[in-house]
Parts: sequence; structure tokens; C-alpha cells
Amino acid sequence: MPLVAHNNLPTFARLRKEGQRVLPAEKAHQQDIREQHIGLLNMMPDAALEATERQFYRLIGESNPIIQIYIHPFTLPELPRGEKAQQHIKQYYETFENLQQEGLDALIITGANVTQPNLSDEPFWEPLTEVVTWATQNVASTLCSCLATHAVMEFRHGQKRRALGEKRWGVYSHHITDQHPLVRGVNSKFDVPHSRYNQIDRGQFEAANARVLAESEAGVHLAVSQDGLRLVYFQGHPEYDAISLLKEYKREVYRFFHQQRPDYPPFPVNYFDDYTQALFDEYQQRILAAIHNNEELPEFPEKLIVHRIHNTWHDTGEAIVGKWLGLVYQYTNRDRRLYLMEEVDPENPLGLVK
Repeated sequence: MPLVAHNNLPTFARLRKEGQRVLPAEKAHQQDIREQHIGLLNMMPDAALEATERQFYRLIGESNPIIQIYIHPFTLPELPRGEKAQQHIKQYYETFENLQQEGLDALIITGANVTQPNLSDEPFWEPLTEVVTWATQNVASTLCSCLATHAVMEFRHGQKRRALGEKRWGVYSHHITDQHPLVRGVNSKFDVPHSRYNQIDRGQFEAANARVLAESEAGVHLAVSQDGLRLVYFQGHPEYDAISLLKEYKREVYRFFHQQRPDYPPFPVNYFDDYTQALFDEYQQRILAAIHNNEELPEFPEKLIVHRIHNTWHDTGEAIVGKWLGLVYQYTNRDRRLYLMEEVDPENPLGLVK
């Protein structure tokens, strides 16, 4: 499922350097394969905007070697942006209004930075609900990632997320809980990273008539709407790079040093090996000494341990996303403006609802 480089987005060049196959637009036009157009609503803050973009492009592009994928990134104007991010968006992103006219086969919605106690008070709330309402009537399937899952569950089903009291982060082993085409043939146990302060519990998914497909001690990772396809929910982050949690841990350590959090951050669960934890225990003592002696921040020992960080989740995440795109390909109309095939029931597209 090669990505098609239909514009000059720098992410395409970055992925080519990594060895991923990216098809030039002129070559794609010579192949007799139906295109697939995927919208990517990127709501992440400036610091994570391009990294999140790359993560989802990479996950989609590596999921299947056949179908031609056009990814259409867009964001919400209501989200506050710095000058650099605004320039990137202006140069490479599309507008929601334009995508409404041209149509999409599927949509991915990322997480977002939360600053208010209630999601409905966030600046993204109203425009996000507008996008979701349009998608449920015009897009074959929408994949919601983490915060987007929480927002859609509240907006469509009145299920408000539950505060955990502390950050849940790390790499957790999940098991499949229901048979569905999205998980058919994947490992019955597989890893997924999580990173959040809130969650939607299994009972809340069930109250919304959603089917839970995979969960762990960290909670539900994967669920689908009652019809089996129209909405796909992720609470974990299969798109994460191997070092994503390392970068997050580094940020939390720096926040402690600058007195932006009261306690020293715990290790992400099941992520660092014993050697790495010992090294970071030693680094913590250096941090505490620097604070006590009013010294500068010690250099974070990232270079010493980055080679010890392993990605144990990408293959399964890639497989599930590939199955999702395959289902979308099977049931969408050739005209991307016309939603599903005429004979497909929107309330039961896979024929799984009894």
C-alpha cells in the first residue's frame, strides 16, 4: 500500500530516507489500481505536529504494498499555533471545506493537547464535532486515536472519560477479546504503548453498544462501533516510534527539574530494561544534586540507552491498520464523494449485526 507523494510535504522525503516506498504521483497515474483517500485530522500541538504526522504516514504506508494511498492532512483553525507550525500547515495541509467537497474514503483523527477540565470547553470541541458529524454521514470509516476516542464517545454517546488520578504510560501486553475482521489472524497477545491521564472503561464502550476487540491491564485499546466498521477506537498508540516514550520521559524529568511538576516521574511500565533503569536512577541523583546546588541541568543520557529501546508493537499495529484499510477498500464507492457502495447497508456494512 505505497503512499503517493502528491505534494512536496517534507515527510515524504523523510520516509524515503528511512527506506519506505513512496510512489511519485506521475507513476501512480500509470497504475490501474483504485486510489484510496485518507484524511488525517492532526490536532496535536506544535511540538508534536510533524512527528505525529510522520508516525501515521509511516503506519499507513507500511501496512500493505498494493493500494495507492493519498493522505490528506488537515487541522482545526481554532487550535492555537505558533508561526512555524502555521507556515507548515499553510504550505502542506488542506482545508476541511475542500475535503468535504472532494470526499474521503476514510478518516483518522489524532489526539490533542487538553487544557480544560471538560473536553466540551476545549477550543477544538465544536469544530471537531462538526468534522465527526460530517464523517459519520459521508466517510466509510473513522479511526479515532486516544483523545479523539474520548471526545467522540462523549459527543456521540454521552460517555465521559474517567480520570485515572495518575499518568498511565508504558508498554502493555494485550489480548484479543472478540472475533472481528480487524483482529483476525493477528497475534492473540500483542504489545501496545499507552500514555494518558484519563480513559474510557470497558463498561462505557459496552453502554455505547461498541464491541471491545482488545484490552489489557491498562484498559481497552481497540473497539469498534456496533456496525463493526463506521467508527474504530484506539486508546493506545500503535503509531508510536520506539523512542516516543523515551522522549516523553525526558520531558517529564525536565519538567521536574524546572519545578513544573512536584514529583520525579516514574518509569514507563515495561519499557526500560534493568540496565537503563539503573542508569536513570543514577541520573536522578545527579538531577537532585544539581537542584540542591543550584547547578545547570545535567545532560540527559539518551545516547547511552537509545539502542536498548525496542519496538514490540509496530507489526501488530501495522497489521490491524492494514486490515482496516482493506475493509474500507472493499466497501467504499469508486467515487470518493459517494461514501459506501450502493448495495452496502451503512448500519451493517460488514453483515455482522444480527
